[in-house]
Amino acid sequence: MTEWAGGCACGTVRYRLNSDPTDAGWCHCRTCQLNSGSPAMAFATIRYGDYEIIEGENAVRKFASSSFGWRMFCGECGTPLAVHVEHQPDTLDFSIATLDEPGRVPPGFHIFYASRIPWAEAGDRLPRHDRFRPDTIGLSGTEPPA
Repeated sequence: MTEWAGGCACGTVRYRLNSDPTDAGWCHCRTCQLNSGSPAMAFATIRYGDYEIIEGENAVRKFASSSFGWRMFCGECGTPLAVHVEHQPDTLDFSIATLDEPGRVPPGFHIFYASRIPWAEAGDRLPRHDRFRPDTIGLSGTEPPA
């Protein structure tokens, strides 16, 4: 395992990953757009217990961003840090851009591409999925709303 660390824009919240991130991708859903203030949000997955806040735990805020999940952000500067969804209870998705070295985790796909902002067409050749990927863990035939 490589050392992984990151934090928020103001430096109040710092975290470390206690395992290597996996399953990196872009999400174009409306909630990610609103949460990040951008057309899409790049995220990666970590085992739930392996995302460890090491500084600024009292500044971390959570809110229910959908009927099936919550998001975590810095209460001081608003940096979006992570999202947790009920259909994947053992993992946490975190914002790649908050890593100290985000270039080490390149996204490998796009999800909720049908929700993209029309002027924000992706300029890569990564696989695109209108909603979740067909092999998304925990959906069992029905998926939560966008």
